[in-house]
Amino acid sequence: MIAFLRGQLRGEDDDAIIIDVGGVGYQVLPSAATKAALRPGEVQLHIHSHFVSDEPLRLYGFSTTSEKSLFQTLISVQGVGPRVALAILAGIETEDLVRAIATSDVARLKQVKGVGGKLAERLALELREKILAAGTGMGAHGTAGKGKPSPATAPASTAPVGPLGEVYGALIVLGYKPAEIDPLIEKMDETRPIEVNMRSALAALRRG
Repeated sequence: MIAFLRGQLRGEDDDAIIIDVGGVGYQVLPSAATKAALRPGEVQLHIHSHFVSDEPLRLYGFSTTSEKSLFQTLISVQGVGPRVALAILAGIETEDLVRAIATSDVARLKQVKGVGGKLAERLALELREKILAAGTGMGAHGTAGKGKPSPATAPASTAPVGPLGEVYGALIVLGYKPAEIDPLIEKMDETRPIEVNMRSALAALRRG
């Protein structure tokens, strides 16, 4: 299993890119956001290896672990293969996608090219709990996407429950740190719609 690749970008091959790692050329299918950010020279991508019987091994590349995790979450849904997952990621901003799933916003999901009504409902139904569970789990153990436990001397960040817990989990999945989220959660009114709290939190985090 290949977790990541670091090497020289050697060019493109249709939808794929070629990365030279120690004299071996790896063909990688990147997400749209990853491909747009690539520059000549050394690159490092987080890799998802996908193998289906009677088909060649395919490598999918992402510039961040959070985007790779979201891709892997998407392909866990019946009817969503790697190509469809890449199309979804290309058709909607990551923050908007996580918010739409976390708030079961089927109407927003249906606006993504290639996502019909049934698939939008399936995404909202099957992924909501996965995304929120992943987010609160990451928040309890350390920085999102890095898999490092918090130091024993540091105070533990406790994920809230209820509607605010859903906002917290979605923000963790997006890569924000508990230290960034906690002050915002404390000021939120849990009686407000989750979507409203998500939007205000994202706006505040963007302002820094």
